[in-house]
Amino acid sequence: MYLVALRMLMGDRLKYYGLIAGISFAAMLISQQAAILVGFTKQTGAFIRDTAQADLWIMDPQVRFSQDRVPLRETIVHLARGTTGVAWAVPLFQGFLRARMPDGTSFTLILVGLDDASLVGAPPQMVEGQLTDLRRDRGVIVDARTSGKKLRMKNGGQRALRVGDHFSIMDHDAHIVGSYRGRVSFFWEPVLYTTYSRALAFAFYERNMLSYVMVKLAPGADREATRQALQRRTGLTIRTNEEFIQITADYILNETGILMNFGFAVLLGFAIGALVAGQTFYNFTLDNLRHYGTLKAMGVSNGQLTGMLFLQVGVVALLGYGMGIGTGAGLGLWMNASGLAFSMPWQIPAITLAAIGLVCLIAAWFSLRRVFALEPAVVFKG
Repeated sequence: MYLVALRMLMGDRLKYYGLIAGISFAAMLISQQAAILVGFTKQTGAFIRDTAQADLWIMDPQVRFSQDRVPLRETIVHLARGTTGVAWAVPLFQGFLRARMPDGTSFTLILVGLDDASLVGAPPQMVEGQLTDLRRDRGVIVDARTSGKKLRMKNGGQRALRVGDHFSIMDHDAHIVGSYRGRVSFFWEPVLYTTYSRALAFAFYERNMLSYVMVKLAPGADREATRQALQRRTGLTIRTNEEFIQITADYILNETGILMNFGFAVLLGFAIGALVAGQTFYNFTLDNLRHYGTLKAMGVSNGQLTGMLFLQVGVVALLGYGMGIGTGAGLGLWMNASGLAFSMPWQIPAITLAAIGLVCLIAAWFSLRRVFALEPAVVFKG
């Protein structure tokens, strides 16, 4: 019976390929849009992951995401260092500043100021130069991945800034002494690193300039107890790396409409798959009613017919799912190479498989209703 079911399925090549194509397109659309959404979500926490040497972050309670700078008092660093369970605590400056290239091209950058003594919070991988070069006069380091795109002069040569070049930040001379390789960020402004004291000199002067305090726990210290002690001592919010990444992702997804847009695309893929697969499979069932009627007249039970239909649906679902996931992953590799957001953890293929299975079950249910209602005698009329 099952061999007959496969022959019935593959007998009409056009409908067979149409079913697979419909399921494949739905699987590709669901998985790809979900993976792009996950990729964007991961990019929102790129800065935190690149500066994740600390266990805890001290910040103002009003901070909503990683680039939302709410200045703190400098004394917070000393309060943190004097708290039981803290191995070290260092200041970190981060802010949006105006800059100008040698040809006069203006742009906005994100400047990160690292603790002068330890340089804690630096990006994980240097490409040119050494991290200690930041201690050179007016030294800054740039992202090697994005400097060619985001730090390009528009007049007089069309050349990207590179190590050895000078430009101005807030009318202060800056010297590129090295480059690093950081994670791709959701925020499009180029990220430059320098020392904390130099960052304060570059930036607008305010009474409070400190952005965050990065805290490392002492060996054997209880994280939750240390967090509560810091909160009591400073009166500020204390977050772990994971919590800081999560609130950043939540804010970006909720405030920019990205979640709604990509969620709609995923639902659209599910709807397209359901309509295309359901309609095509239902038409396939109608075209083969005479065969099902003949089988029922020969004594094949409804249970056996159900098994045949589920076999047909399963073959189409697995083939379409495999082709769709493969196509989506291939496009994702190309997107990653192009610098676009894409990340496909194992949960996405699993959810896509469940969605495709549901689509195919719905299609099979409508087809089974027609087969169960079929009278075998109809086949032999006329």
